[in-house]
Amino acid sequence: MWMRPRVCELFAGVGGFRLGLERSDWDVVWSNQWEPGQKAQYASQCYVAHFGQTNHINKDIACVKAQAIPNHDLLAAGFPCQDYSVATTKAEGIHGKKGVLWWEINRILEAKRPPYVLLENVDRLLRSPREQRGRDFGVMLWCLNNLGYSAEWRVINAADYGAPQKRRRVFVVATQRGTDLGEAMDALGDRGDWLERTGLLATAFPVLRTGHANHPLPASTQLPRNLQTLSDRFGFHFLGSGVMANGAVWSRRVRPKASPLVPVKSVLEEDVPEEYYIPESDALKWARLKGAKAEPRKAKNNFRYRYEEGAIPFPDSIEGPSRTIMTREGGLSPSRFKHVIQDPETKRLRVLTPLEVERLNEFPDGWTDTGMPRSWRYFCMGNALVVGLVERLGRYLHKWYEQSP
Repeated sequence: MWMRPRVCELFAGVGGFRLGLERSDWDVVWSNQWEPGQKAQYASQCYVAHFGQTNHINKDIACVKAQAIPNHDLLAAGFPCQDYSVATTKAEGIHGKKGVLWWEINRILEAKRPPYVLLENVDRLLRSPREQRGRDFGVMLWCLNNLGYSAEWRVINAADYGAPQKRRRVFVVATQRGTDLGEAMDALGDRGDWLERTGLLATAFPVLRTGHANHPLPASTQLPRNLQTLSDRFGFHFLGSGVMANGAVWSRRVRPKASPLVPVKSVLEEDVPEEYYIPESDALKWARLKGAKAEPRKAKNNFRYRYEEGAIPFPDSIEGPSRTIMTREGGLSPSRFKHVIQDPETKRLRVLTPLEVERLNEFPDGWTDTGMPRSWRYFCMGNALVVGLVERLGRYLHKWYEQSP
């Protein structure tokens, strides 16, 4: 009897990874979700409401022993962007900064060695930290290479591939070198062709060809052999697409072969309750917060400086994809970053509903309507990923899985 490939999921949130992967024929057999500093674990409760309690752990991953995690074919994780610096101790060698979640992923990979890894993060990961650009992503690639993985990454804007939201995230696919995908990466002669046509991410998310024979890869480097050296000195301008094999890194910009844009108006509810409408008396406050600013300011230490920021559309257009959904959406208190639209039926200004925000991330209607407060429904969607991207990526990764012995 044929078995679907097994997935273990870290930092599971409300289940966006699982939705996309199970739709593309993967079997999630174990999951972990923990919201630090919160007594009520709303995201985990939502996850359990849809997928059941079996093999779901609502516990700090640092307290979960690797032996307690079942063997699996794919480790999936959408994790926070943090400072990944390392430090040397006489007793224990090189260790990551305490409390940083990447090192928990590294710990589990070291123990379980799944053939495939799928990671998702904000795109600023490629540029962090500000004072040493590229170091944190370099640390990740070094760790993956040290554990026998090759890796490919790509910054993907969900709106370019049929989602109704402009949400840019970096996806990293790593694979053990013994798999067909790993051997293909290790044997690369034409890295430009891989990144634009033949690679996993290029086939899942097509890009325009640039005639790379006349446009050599603009960025390449070799990861240092020593992780401490990398942490202390490494810097590199990682571009929005790239591949790492045997410690060699190649990176370039690619242009998406975009799908037709899906507008916000396609996800809007009808007959929206009054509680989502902005009082007319507050409209000017909203407009001021969203407007451009160029003004002198004074810090608490009396340092004077000039503060500048650009305007945010007010109201937001519903004729194209939305801006990125944030964790602080919803509520009628004036805000610079919350989405405000002119309702197409009433012509009045209002915020988005929780169901509309779910639709912008391509979740089923009412997914977070599991007893959590409304503010947490927005918060969970602000932290979520776009399900359709994972489904598409999972489908193409599954094809590589089927080819491997």
